[in-house]
This record gives sequence, structure tokens and C-alpha cells, in this order.
Amino acid sequence: MTFLRQRMIEDMQLRGLSESTQGNYVRAVRQLADHYGKSPDQINEEELRQYILYLMNVKKRSSGTCTIILCGIKFFYEHTLQREMPSLTLARPPQEHKLPVVLSREEVHQILSQIRKLHYRVCLSTIYSCGLRVQEGLNLRVADIDSERMLVHVRHSKWRRDRYIPLSQPTLELLRQYWATHRHAELLFPARNGGGMQPFATKSMDRGGVSSAFRAARLECGIQKPATVHTLRHSWATHLLEAGINLRTIQIYLGHSSLRTTAVYTHLTPQLETQAANAIDQLMTDLS
Repeated sequence: MTFLRQRMIEDMQLRGLSESTQGNYVRAVRQLADHYGKSPDQINEEELRQYILYLMNVKKRSSGTCTIILCGIKFFYEHTLQREMPSLTLARPPQEHKLPVVLSREEVHQILSQIRKLHYRVCLSTIYSCGLRVQEGLNLRVADIDSERMLVHVRHSKWRRDRYIPLSQPTLELLRQYWATHRHAELLFPARNGGGMQPFATKSMDRGGVSSAFRAARLECGIQKPATVHTLRHSWATHLLEAGINLRTIQIYLGHSSLRTTAVYTHLTPQLETQAANAIDQLMTDLS
């Protein structure tokens, strides 16, 4: 590891950034250095300006991706090198307001039932039934499952906020059956080695393997929606809303800091649109 990379990681740790954010920021700076074939501290203002334009106009990175890349590069120059780069202040990727992809309940069940390997099927089923982010699901520990109160304790999630989520009885039974296959003292989803369980694993299952298993199952089901593992979280929230759970409760379960973030799911439910249309019809009927 180079001195600059180590220094940047230490700066991010001092700032309290999550491991995921640290990885994204380091990757952004590494890609900038690879683009020019030299150390990032040797890149000048004009080169940085042209690289940002390259990302936007040639690579056509999405607004969200560009924002992450620019934040990583900005952190490196402003905090690690303590150097001002005007282009980083000027650059603003165009804002996008895309609705997330959502699977129907039938599509979710099709995909999950298509996954043959038990460890992937249980992990993905847990992620869906609790509305978890991928890493939140992988990081679950045995102690996080409260079978007495039927709750799942999600620890150190995004923005380092802990939260509790209701645990369904079928999910509890599924987790118990799977845990009996490895009996790891701490991890619910311990890493695997050569297809077998590591009884003394210190890390959780690989994220890439879970994503690949989901993608393969989706394709086998013939579902053309560009769904990912994170789509299970969007789908769960939408299905709860369709079932009549109020938006504020769903916000708490998802760990959103703003109700505006959760409100996006009101645009994804055909049932709510039908209910609204019927209510409007009734209003007009009353008037007439």
C-alpha cells in the first residue's frame, strides 16, 4: 500500500467514514491515477477538469456514480493533500430522479425458490423479509436475532444508526434450519471456502457470490427487470405499503432519516393508484 493511500484511509477513519464509503473513495482516486498513468498527487488542475468531463460526456456515468467519484477525489485533494482544485467546486452532475425497480410478490417468490444453494437462498430470503441492505444482511450475527421479542437488531447500518425490524416466524425457522448446518458461534452467514463452511470463519459470506446467485436466478425465471439484490429492499417496502402499513412505520423499519426518501414508494404501488382513482371517482359521484 502506497503512503498516499494509507494516509487517505487514515484521514477517512478520523472523519468517521464507513468502510463502504472508504472503499468507494479509494477506488475513485485509483481510477483517476490509472486514467493518467501516474500518481494522483502529480495530476494538475486541467487534467482533473478533463477527467471530470470525460466521466460525464464519454463514460456517461450516472448522477449518483459521478457524485460518489467526485466526493472521493475531493476528499483526497482537500483533506489528504490539502490542495485546492477549483474544478471540484464547479462540477455538479445533473440531478436524476429515477424511480427504483420493484418486483411483485410473485416475482420475488419465483426468484427465491429458484436459488438452489441453501446459504444463498436463506440469506436473500432474510434480506427480503426484513427489508435489509445487502451488507446489513451479510453482517447479521446470531445475537442479533431476538426470538423472544421476534425482532432483528440491525447494527451499524448506514449513518451508523441501529434499528429493530419485526422478525417473521417463517424467517426465524429458516434461519434456525440454516444455522444448524454450520453452528457458527457468532455469524449467521459465515464465509465459505471451496464450497464448504468455515467453522472458524471471521468474516461473512462474499457479497459478490450473493449478487451472482440472485442474478442467475432472476435470469432463469425469465424476469427482464434490471433487478439486483437491493431491489428486494425496495420491493419489501412497496409490498408493506400495499398491505396498508403507514409510511412513517416503513421509514423507521428502513432506517431512512427523511420521510421524503420513503415517500418514493407511493409512486410504485398500483394498488394505491387504484384506491386513489376510486376515491376521486367517489368524490365526483358525491358532487354530481
